[in-house]
Amino acid sequence: MVGNLFIGIDPGQSGGISWVERTIQNGRQVNFIYAEKMPATEHDVDILFKNLRAKGMAIKCIIENVHSFPGQGVASSFKFGRNYGFLRGLLVANRISFDQVSPQKWQKQLGLQKKSKEETKTFHKNNIKAKAQQLYPQLKVTLATADAIMLATYCSTQNNAVEAL
Repeated sequence: MVGNLFIGIDPGQSGGISWVERTIQNGRQVNFIYAEKMPATEHDVDILFKNLRAKGMAIKCIIENVHSFPGQGVASSFKFGRNYGFLRGLLVANRISFDQVSPQKWQKQLGLQKKSKEETKTFHKNNIKAKAQQLYPQLKVTLATADAIMLATYCSTQNNAVEAL
């Protein structure tokens, strides 16, 4: 299939992966969007990336550039960092070009409010979920997939066309 594939990855343990397939059909640009919770195993993530590569489309990916937070436990920070590094390594191994972007940058670009100090993380995440659901009413958006959906959307707006690899 000829077209472009834009992937968004929320690398958190409760994150997700989303992708926009952009093709030309009957002379018109057509977009399809897909999203899923982060696959259960590392092998499952690898299979997903291999399946996306097999579509034969030019691919660009955005992975959220995140870090540990003050007060986050050492074990959870280590697990988070290991997962983030694994995802980056798997993208490289599957020859999927990617950029990293901060949550502040993609959220601002997509017109989402910056998280205020008074706002809880859950409240902020629900706002992102609501925006994703508004953009894609045909999609079942969950808290696990909302950030990834918006990252894939951001990726598709930053890259109108990507080079074939």
